[in-house]
Amino acid sequence: MTDLSLKDAIGRVVPVELQEEMQRSYLEYAMSVIVGRALPDVRDGLKPVHRRILYAMHELGLTPDRPFRKCARVVGDVLGKYHPHGDQAVYDALVRMVQDFSSRFPMLDGHGNFGSVDADPPAAMRYTECRLAPVGNACLLEQVGEAIVDFVPNFDGSQLEPTVLPARLPMLLLNGSDGIAVGMATKIPPHNLGEVVDALLMLVDRPDVTLEALLKKLPGPDFPTGGEIVNRDELAEVYRTGRGAIALRGVATFEEIQPGKGRHRRTAIVITEFPYQVNKAAWMAKVADLVNQGRLSGISDLRDESDRDGIRMVVELKKDARPDIVLNLLYKHTTLQTNFGAILLALADSEPRQFSLKELLREFLDFRIETLTRIFTQALDRDRDRLAELEAMLMALENLDETIDLLRNAPDGSTAKVQLQDLLDCSPSQADTILAMPLRRITGLERERLEKERGEVAAKIAELELLLNERDRLLEYLKKELRALKKTYNNPRRTAFADTETTPELEETDLIPNAPVVLQLTQKGYVRRLQPSAFERQEKNDRGIQTDVEDFVIQAQATELHQDFLALTETGKAFSLKVHEIPATSGRSRGTPLVTLLPTRDPVATTVTLADYSEDTDWVFLTRRGRVKRFPLAECTNLTARGLTVLKVKEDDALGWAVLCDAPISASVAIATSSGRVLRLPLREQVPVMGRTAIGHQALRLRRKETIVGMVVVQANDTITFVTAKGHAKRMPVSSIRLMERGSVGMQAVQFALKTDSLVGMVAVPAAAKLSWTTTTGRMLRLAVTDIPVEDRASTGKRLLTTGAGEAIAAVNVVSAAID
Repeated sequence: MTDLSLKDAIGRVVPVELQEEMQRSYLEYAMSVIVGRALPDVRDGLKPVHRRILYAMHELGLTPDRPFRKCARVVGDVLGKYHPHGDQAVYDALVRMVQDFSSRFPMLDGHGNFGSVDADPPAAMRYTECRLAPVGNACLLEQVGEAIVDFVPNFDGSQLEPTVLPARLPMLLLNGSDGIAVGMATKIPPHNLGEVVDALLMLVDRPDVTLEALLKKLPGPDFPTGGEIVNRDELAEVYRTGRGAIALRGVATFEEIQPGKGRHRRTAIVITEFPYQVNKAAWMAKVADLVNQGRLSGISDLRDESDRDGIRMVVELKKDARPDIVLNLLYKHTTLQTNFGAILLALADSEPRQFSLKELLREFLDFRIETLTRIFTQALDRDRDRLAELEAMLMALENLDETIDLLRNAPDGSTAKVQLQDLLDCSPSQADTILAMPLRRITGLERERLEKERGEVAAKIAELELLLNERDRLLEYLKKELRALKKTYNNPRRTAFADTETTPELEETDLIPNAPVVLQLTQKGYVRRLQPSAFERQEKNDRGIQTDVEDFVIQAQATELHQDFLALTETGKAFSLKVHEIPATSGRSRGTPLVTLLPTRDPVATTVTLADYSEDTDWVFLTRRGRVKRFPLAECTNLTARGLTVLKVKEDDALGWAVLCDAPISASVAIATSSGRVLRLPLREQVPVMGRTAIGHQALRLRRKETIVGMVVVQANDTITFVTAKGHAKRMPVSSIRLMERGSVGMQAVQFALKTDSLVGMVAVPAAAKLSWTTTTGRMLRLAVTDIPVEDRASTGKRLLTTGAGEAIAAVNVVSAAID
C-alpha cells in the first residue's frame, strides 16, 4: 500500500464513542431477536422458524395425501434455503408442531418417536418422518402465493420466502405461543377452535361487542393435555389486560382398589390429566421425595399405570388417610396445580405489542379481510384475462371467413396480428389468442363450450366485483368460510372449569392432629422433633458435665405440630415451614439437617416457632457489627418458598441475633460485648420500626478486638445471666443497668478475675430454665439457672466450671425453659 492510499484509509476511520456503539449494537441485536426469532406474528401466529418449516414442506409437496418424508430432508431444506441456524433448533421446532401434547391443533403429522409427556427426547431426525397435517395445510398453505402475501429475499438472496402465511384461522390463539426475547416474553395459551370461531363470528356481527359477551363464546383456554381451570372468574382480567395468571390443575378421581373387607380395602387417588407442560415423571419423583422427607403424609404407594390409552397415575393412600385432604396437599405442594402466566404479546407491523383478547381477534379479522381482498383481486384479474381470451375466440368464429382469408394472405405472424386488431377491433393479447387457436375450436361443439365458459366466467367476475365492492358480502363470505372450517376441524373442549364452590380449601394441618412436641436445634445444624415424654427422659438422663461431645443441643423449644417454624439466615432472609414438616425423631437420633428442609444453603442465625403473627409483636434484629433494627412480625405472614428479606446486611456483616418482643412500650434491649460492656436501650424510643430493606441503626461502636456476644429484650423486673470464658457466671437485675441512647459506650456490667478472661454469653431466661455450656475441647456442662448466684455489677461472679490449660467456654445456650 502506498503512502497516499494509507492516508486515504486512515481518513476513512470514524471515531465512535464506545457507549454509543454498544447501545446501537445491542439495540440491533435485541430487535433481531424480537422480530426474527422469539416472538410470533399476530397475523398467522407463527415465529419465523415455524413459518419457514411449513413453507419448505409446502414446496416439497408434503401435503396430507402424500407419503411421509424424513425429517432430516425437511430440516436440510429449511437450513439451506431459509433458516441458517442450528439444525437441532429447527428440528426441535418441528417436533413441537407434531406433538399433540404440546400443540392443541398440530400443524404436522409425524411418523416415529416424537417424545412424550415424560419429557423423553424424540428420536434423531434421520429416523422420524413427517408431512403437513390437514388443518395446517388447509389453514395456512393452500392459498399461499406472491400475489396473496408479501415475499422477501431469503438470507442469501437466492430465492423468496413469505413474510406471513395466509392464515384462515387465528393460529396464535389456537396453538398459543411461548418465547423469551430481549427484555420481553410471550406466553399465549391455546384455545378451542370452535369457540374461537364463535367469538370471531360474534365480532364480525357486532364490532362493538363487550369482552364479557365474547367470553360467553370463548370462556377460556383449552389446553391439549386437558386439566381444570380453577380461577375462571379471573380470566376476564387476563383477557382484558393481556397479562395474568391462569390457575390450572390436574384431573383426579377417587377409586376403591383391591376391593374387599378389612385391611385389604384401599382408597386411591387416580390422576388422569396433568396440567399443561407438567412432566409426569418429574412429578412422580417429586411426590416420592416429599413422602420420604415426611412432608407429605397419608400416601402408601405411588405407581404409573399410563399406557397408549391415556394417563393413569395411581396414588394409593393409607387406610386412615382422608382422600380429599391428600389430594389438596398434592395440589398445594406439587405441580398438580400450577399457574400459567399468560402474556398476550405478539408482533404487529414488526413491533411488539401486548394485546387484549378482542384486539387479537380484531387483528386476525383485519388480516383475513386484507388477504381475501388480495385473493379476490387476483382471481378477478385472472378471470378478466380469460374473459378477454374467450371473447377474442368467439369474435374470430363470428368472422370466421374474413379471419381465415386474412391469415391465408398475411405474409407473416406480426403482420397478421396487426391486421387482426384492425379487422376485429381487439387488443394485442386477444390477437395473440386468435393466432394460437387450434382448428378444433371452429367446430360447432367447441363454439358452444366457449359460449358456456364465457357465461360462467362473466358470472364469476360479477360475483368477485360484488365481494370487492360490498363489505357486507365480503363479511358473509368470511363467516361462511369460518363455519366450514369449524365443521371440518373442530373437536370437543378438553380443559374443563373446576367447580370451586364444592372444592374445599383443605390444609395439611387438617390431616394431622395438633399434638405438643419439643424441637431441638444442635450445634452442627440438625433439627429434632421429639415427643414430650422422650424429652423428659432425656432431661432425667442429664448428668451435668459430659466429655467428648460430637454434637450438642443449642436450642430447645416447646411447640405444637400446627405451628410455624421460622428460620432466619445470617444474610437476613426468613423462611417458614410447618412444625409437622420436620421429621419426627427418637431421643438418640441426630435429627435432620436443617438445610435440607429449607430452600437455601445460607447459615441459619436463629429459629423460632409461632402460633400466630400478631400485629403487636415485633422482631428485634442485631448484626455482628452492632446494627439494631425493629421489624413487624406480621410482615412474615404467608412466606413463600423464596423466603422474605427482613434485614439488609452488608457484605462484611451478618445477622447475629433475632428476638421477638410483644410489649415494645415497656421493653428494653441489652447488648453485651466480650469486654463486659452492656448497653441498654429503651426499645420504643431508640429502636424504631423499619422496612424490610433497611440496614438498621448503629447501636454501639466496637473497640479493637472486641465482639458482640449477645442481645436480649427484657422488662424492668427481669434478670440477666452472664457467663465468662473461664467459667465464671452471675445474674444481675435489669434495673441495675441504666438506660442510655444509641452510640453510648454502655456500662461495665462484668468484672474479670483473670486478665485473660472475657464475656462469652448473655441470656435472659426464667429461673426454671436450664443452660448448656460448651468448651473449646468439647466438654459440656448442663446446669439450672438457679445454680447461678445473683450479684452486683462490681463482682466477678461464681466459678462454676474449672477450665483446663488452653480451654475456654465457647458457647452458652438455652436447653429448656419450662417445657411442659
